[in-house]
Amino acid sequence: MTSSSPSTEISKLRLAVLLLAAGEGSRLGSQPKALLHKDGLSLLERFSKAIQRFSPVECLAVTGFHAVAIESEIEAINTSLAYPIKSARNLTPEVGQTSSVRLGLESLQSEFDVLLVALSDQPEIGAQEIQELLEEFSIRNSGEEIILPIVSGQRGNPVLFSKKAVQEVLLIPRMVCRAYMDAHPEKVRSMNTANQAFVLDVDTPEDIQKYKLSWG
Repeated sequence: MTSSSPSTEISKLRLAVLLLAAGEGSRLGSQPKALLHKDGLSLLERFSKAIQRFSPVECLAVTGFHAVAIESEIEAINTSLAYPIKSARNLTPEVGQTSSVRLGLESLQSEFDVLLVALSDQPEIGAQEIQELLEEFSIRNSGEEIILPIVSGQRGNPVLFSKKAVQEVLLIPRMVCRAYMDAHPEKVRSMNTANQAFVLDVDTPEDIQKYKLSWG
């Protein structure tokens, strides 16, 4: 690798992380999906540990329906993290995910270069996937401000946004990331990948069995 390799470039990027964990989990009997366990750790803890290697300047989790339980888990996790998680509580999570996204964007306080917007119910997302997104960001073309993973034509998560894109979203009242992407496809760089982790999430009891998860 040369000094201009993606790995060198991404090490200079100031990464902020927005984790959406406000959902009700209605199809799972109103249980907090972020607290499902895989290999002895909650999905929340697994993700939190995965982002540590990128030295995030800020990591913010938006809580909602299960705020007390998830915030308690965050407090416990933070005791072992070099880069701890903050939380912002959505008081009206029933409005939907868009309200959590907007709250999260408005609550960010750090100076960052890129923002990773992630879901709390993706059991296979780890450091490798985040690295993929950051490397794609480092080779993007002029005008491309968003990295969207695409697996066999399906949109995935997490999604990476430049600081410029986040600022533009915030300038528009009630605008959120997905609507902004749809309105500005020219700013979106599709990252075509065979990595299924980007499109795997937990919605049903069958998913819990499929991904070998458990409730603690």
